[in-house]
Amino acid sequence: MKIGIAADHAGFEQKKFLVKCLEKMGFEISDYGALKYDANDDYPDIIIPLALAISRGKVEKGIAICESGVGVSIAANKFTGVRAALITEVYFAHQGVEHDNMNMICLGGSTIDFMLMWDLIQIFLRARYAGEERFKRRLDKVIKLEQWKNS
Repeated sequence: MKIGIAADHAGFEQKKFLVKCLEKMGFEISDYGALKYDANDDYPDIIIPLALAISRGKVEKGIAICESGVGVSIAANKFTGVRAALITEVYFAHQGVEHDNMNMICLGGSTIDFMLMWDLIQIFLRARYAGEERFKRRLDKVIKLEQWKNS
């Protein structure tokens, strides 16, 4: 599985460590930045390359980190085909994929500890979209919202 990852200054250190952990697990990782620590960087600038990669099918799933995880979640969802959510607990990490086909997990670099972050990411990456009729019906409605928004 190809995974993209991005973080602003508030998740920069976690991202560096996560890349190593994910590569050890055999995932192909694309690091979309920040590539150097900059205390004045802005999460919208950091999320653009990752969100575009998901939208264009260059990566299957994404991991985004900012201070709270809220900013990257809001910004990422502006891109067609990106289904991003702030995840803070185990149930949401798999349910968002199983029911809503979530393809980007957003995390707070200053709000959750690294061990929880790592657990949530592993659960997110193992989860699979259930594709049941009710979930497909709902996802189709979300896709129509994207089309409506872009018209």
